[in-house]
Amino acid sequence: MFIRSKKIRGLFVLWLFLLLFPSVGLAHENDQAGAHQAVIFYNEACGGCTVYLNEVLGPTLKEIGLTELIWKDYVNEKLNRSAYNDWSEQWGIPFDLRSHIMTFVDDKVVLAGHIPEEYIRYLLDQQNHDQFDKIIIYQDVMHGTVDNYKIWAFAGPVKEYSIDTSPAEYVEWFSQNKSSFANEVNAQPGTDWGFRKLFPLIIVSGFLDGINPCAFAVLLFFIAFLFTIRRTKARIFATGLVYIGAIYLAYFLIGLGLLQAVIISGAPHLMAKIGSGLVILLGLINILNYFFPRFPIKLKIPQFSKEILEKWMHKATLPAAFILGILVGLCTFPCSGGIYVAVVTLLAAQATYFKGLGYLLIYNLMFVVPLLIILFGAANKYVTDKMTTWEQSKAKSMRLWSGLAMIILGLVILIFFV
Repeated sequence: MFIRSKKIRGLFVLWLFLLLFPSVGLAHENDQAGAHQAVIFYNEACGGCTVYLNEVLGPTLKEIGLTELIWKDYVNEKLNRSAYNDWSEQWGIPFDLRSHIMTFVDDKVVLAGHIPEEYIRYLLDQQNHDQFDKIIIYQDVMHGTVDNYKIWAFAGPVKEYSIDTSPAEYVEWFSQNKSSFANEVNAQPGTDWGFRKLFPLIIVSGFLDGINPCAFAVLLFFIAFLFTIRRTKARIFATGLVYIGAIYLAYFLIGLGLLQAVIISGAPHLMAKIGSGLVILLGLINILNYFFPRFPIKLKIPQFSKEILEKWMHKATLPAAFILGILVGLCTFPCSGGIYVAVVTLLAAQATYFKGLGYLLIYNLMFVVPLLIILFGAANKYVTDKMTTWEQSKAKSMRLWSGLAMIILGLVILIFFV
């Protein structure tokens, strides 16, 4: 009887314990669920992205069991842009695998772009996680036909598959070959390679963009005019530097506006392809102008702006030189803006916002370097006259070489960057 009553008391205590502390029995399960979170960097202004986020990505992650979805809009919230960069750097994600939507799930999976629902479910299935330490899947196309996607387990080569091929094929391949990748150094592979590819391109293309007859002609005419009205050399240098500084500012602000517009578009890689195509087209126009001078489309300063430029040039004051530089920067954009558009769209696709901003500053510095060389080379009126004569005699051939350079640049971006 004593034993029986003791059992009854024990069952009663256990029942009371579970009644008062029901969460204890589920503590382990809840701890596991609470460990799952997804940090999602996205573009609020992208309509197509919003549909994917609300109808595919968000619901799928919740159904899988992720208890915490952290949404970070990197367009309206500037701090999220640096956070996007920090997360990508810490993971060691190459520039060419960074998309306009980046979803970081725990420390295991990155979903870059518009990933099909079934592929999300496969990669987040716990049963598959033993086959890789971490993995990224990339599919950046938002509109039109999707043909391929890329996938990488942060070791070995990045593999590309048909969109109809399950990630299981890559995971199986990686599982069989990962021992051969054990000694590879994959820390920050994209950062170093991205810099090694982008920096030389920015330097060269900025300098080439600065070698254009439009800006040369205005500067040389301006310097010659300052000599004519008997300005001192020191005054000419000061006025010239203000003028060139204003061109730098105008071009930088144009590039900043383009960069922001491409980011807001939500399709930076598509825009990079369009920009590359544009620079190739403009290069062809320059070549056609060389061989067929009467070709109706010409890349030059608009005719209506010449009187305005001349008006400010004749004022010959430092404030007037600044306004003249701003106007020249705006008016020469149709003449030399093709390369700029291609490079800015490339930066939007390949770099984070702040790195793109830094590259933009460097690009525009290289853009004005040829003008600085001309300014310091025109030390006296005789040299200025010689340089003016040379510019006028070489303007036609400069269009030919400029056109060829634009076509080569466009092809390089298309082949090696996008």
